[in-house]
Amino acid sequence: MVAFNTTRFDKVEVNEDRIIRFPVGLLGFPHLHRYVLIDYKDTPLRWLQAVDDPDIAFIVADPKSIAGDRTVTLGGDVVQFLQIEHEDDLAVLLILRVEGGKVIANLNGPLAINSSRMLGVQAVLDGA
Repeated sequence: MVAFNTTRFDKVEVNEDRIIRFPVGLLGFPHLHRYVLIDYKDTPLRWLQAVDDPDIAFIVADPKSIAGDRTVTLGGDVVQFLQIEHEDDLAVLLILRVEGGKVIANLNGPLAINSSRMLGVQAVLDGA
């Protein structure tokens, strides 16, 4: 069990196997490598909370639940980096932000996660 403090959720305790490792960090946060997903009420939204920094958390969602018919296509280098062996192991999430009263999804920087290995990377896509 891993316990850590957060500014949004107070103290959080999770099993070690729920921690997603991002070996190269996320854009702007290369020093943070461990995150957990926290459900957000009864919505398709979730929080991606940094384990090692109580202030860092991102609202994320599955692209299918928010981007309509837009699809996210990842390159083979992402699949190889994540060591994906089964298509069902790949989860893709988009980071959301609120700007000017609108919710904006980052289609150019999706998060790709190997759910069986709990290994993740933020892809950088051109022209998404």
